[in-house]
Amino acid sequence: MHDRLMALADELAAEGESAATPCPDSVNAAMIRNWTRALGDRSGRWSEYAPPAMIQVWSMAGPDERPQPGGRSGQVGREETASPDRILSTLDGAGYVGVVATNCEHTYDRYLRLGEELSTTVIFDGVTGPKRTALGEGYFVTWYERWYSGGERVAEMLFRVLKFKPRGDAPPAPSGGRYPLRPAVGPDTRFFWDGVRAGELRIQRCAECGALRHPPGPMCPACHATKRDHVTAAGRGVVHSYVVHHHPPVPGLTPPYVVALVELEEGVRIIGDLLGCAPGDAYVGMPVELEFQRMDEELTLPQWRPAGTAPAAVEEPEHAEGEAGLRIELTPTFVISTALATRDLTPVHHDPAVARAQGSADIFLNILTTIGLVQRYVLESRPDARLAGIALRLGVPAYAGDTLTLTGRPVGDGALEVRGAVGAGDHVVATVRLKEPA
Repeated sequence: MHDRLMALADELAAEGESAATPCPDSVNAAMIRNWTRALGDRSGRWSEYAPPAMIQVWSMAGPDERPQPGGRSGQVGREETASPDRILSTLDGAGYVGVVATNCEHTYDRYLRLGEELSTTVIFDGVTGPKRTALGEGYFVTWYERWYSGGERVAEMLFRVLKFKPRGDAPPAPSGGRYPLRPAVGPDTRFFWDGVRAGELRIQRCAECGALRHPPGPMCPACHATKRDHVTAAGRGVVHSYVVHHHPPVPGLTPPYVVALVELEEGVRIIGDLLGCAPGDAYVGMPVELEFQRMDEELTLPQWRPAGTAPAAVEEPEHAEGEAGLRIELTPTFVISTALATRDLTPVHHDPAVARAQGSADIFLNILTTIGLVQRYVLESRPDARLAGIALRLGVPAYAGDTLTLTGRPVGDGALEVRGAVGAGDHVVATVRLKEPA
């Protein structure tokens, strides 16, 4: 299958830009109103122009039109030349039935006026893989779409999806802002986590010979006794060894960061993150002190910081010039209604059973909604701004039942970086390019 897939990809890439296909609807107020209301845009600014972030909506296929393999956006009656549909169908037939968008880049040549009739073309870019991902083995498929009004190009989009073989082991459903990685607490370790909640670092001690041991266990490795108690460590030690973590992603943490094996004054060793220390500043033998890091309302973890430094400040979201973040509760109704408003009929955004069968915890926000929310955040904080383009990369899924918080900061040349975080970490990182107000 791999060789046939790559040969087909080369064939499609060589064909270049496809013939233009008319979009099924003109730019109209009803679809704009449905889109803005579903995404919570109450600005009323779209009486003359269409929101630029909804460009893909104008060319999405409807439920009674030709199905799009893998949930891809598509046009009615589009010719197969250069179309990724053939690639996606081939992957479906080989068992790569899961689909998730990973990247999207919009370029807006100008805003669209009500009543404009659009057409669209596609340029197939390529396939990479197979790749092993957290969702399973898959292939990344990339293509470009362009929109025209008459003979004038008005927008372009790069779109990339991962087609994967679902593993079938869905992660647990989210619970608001609850940190998703939880320690296993049992009879041998309960005393340790009780101590953490009390602000103590407890080390297991053999009640017969007095030997200390960590991690805790049911039997003393020195004398094989099963009686045990604990001592409270002073919380000081040195770095015995360390690694700088770059990959894979860990929910709630931004790489690179240092994970250290710390040798305590009491003689045992314990692993934890080294907070407030750049990777290049860490070294073996570095004196460190204990710091408790609160991960959510229920979970606290023992971590470490360089001795003599102030405790790490709690990181607050960065806003552009004092802007407040945009907080959105991702109710099932919101996830489903925004997917429908963006004309995305892929079942993983509407049907929990299908989503879980593909390895997801629940239905999740679609990328067309995410890019629309990025636009909403920028224009609510800068009402006079005009968007020139949005480039975004998706991280962890934004599941129903979670909360999405969007924040931003300027990154030079009039651009903004927008981050959207959920309980498991960054859902999206986007760069928004702005034009001068017209």
